[in-house]
Formats: sequence, C-alpha cells, structure tokens
Amino acid sequence: MDDLDALIARCRRGDALAWEELVRRYQGRVYGFAVHYLRDREEAKDAAQEIFVKVYQHLGTVRDGQAFAPWLLRLARNGCIDRIRSRGTRAAEAGDAPSPATPEDALLAESRASLLHRAIGKLNPANREIVLLKDIEELTLPAIAARLGLPLGTVKSRSNRARGELAKVVRSLTREPAAVS
Repeated sequence: MDDLDALIARCRRGDALAWEELVRRYQGRVYGFAVHYLRDREEAKDAAQEIFVKVYQHLGTVRDGQAFAPWLLRLARNGCIDRIRSRGTRAAEAGDAPSPATPEDALLAESRASLLHRAIGKLNPANREIVLLKDIEELTLPAIAARLGLPLGTVKSRSNRARGELAKVVRSLTREPAAVS
C-alpha cells in the first residue's frame, strides 16, 4: 500500500489529520483547475470548497490511490460545469501571472494572458476542456483519456483540433480592431 492509499484509508476511518493532509495536497490543484474553468477567483474558491465536501462525502467510492487524482479532477470538472450551468453566463477572467521585470513586460504579459483567456472562452466546450486539461492542468494525453473515459486516439485527435481552433481564434482576435471608449 503506497502513501496515498494509506492516507485515503485513514480518511475513510475518520482521521481528521489525514483529511487535512489530503486537502493540503490537492487544494492548489483543484483551486487552479476551478480558476481556469470558471475564470473567477472567488467563484473558484467556493467551487473548490464544494468539491472537497463532495470528496469527503464520496471518498468511499474511489478504488485506490492511483485512481484518486483522476476521480478528484472529474469531480472538479463536474462541479465547475454545474456552476457554469447554474449561473447561465460566464464570469470574467481574473488571473494573475508572476511579476514581470518592467512595467512594459507587465503590460505585455497582461495583454497576452487576456488574449489567451478570451480565446479559450470562445472555443467550443469540448475543445476548451481539452485545452484546459492539456495546457493549463498539464495532464498527459493518456491521463486525459482516462479522466474523460475516452480512447487515447480520440483524445489525440481532439487535442489537435482544439489547438487548431485556438490558433484560429487567437489570430481572429489579434486582427480585431481595438475597442474605442
């Protein structure tokens, strides 16, 4: 039994310290996933809390430590989708990047991040999900396939299509005239 299996077993027995450790290990990943999915920090905090409540309630259904991370991310994905559906509209993006060296670098980084988030927001839902999982969450294609319950070949082709659509959207956004206030 590896460390995560032992930690999950302790959580199932009601060990509060084990639960704290499990949350500590995965809270950054769940929160980061929610921020990129929901594009709103406060809503992502709320979503992450709800996701961990569901994890606690359903921890007995996860098979073992190896299946835990994909199961957790599936819960996070479903929780974010539920939030998006319930609010009916998408929240504006509110992400921070590491501090750039100069004000010009900061402006350029902010502009690029804004462009990327706008472009991701314009993707169809299936392509947006693949981009978020592959390029934001940095999951491997086999991990994405396992998480989504799809064949690896399907994930590969969707990934290529998603990147192509993202490139087209970015090009179209960079050709749009700037809005005049």
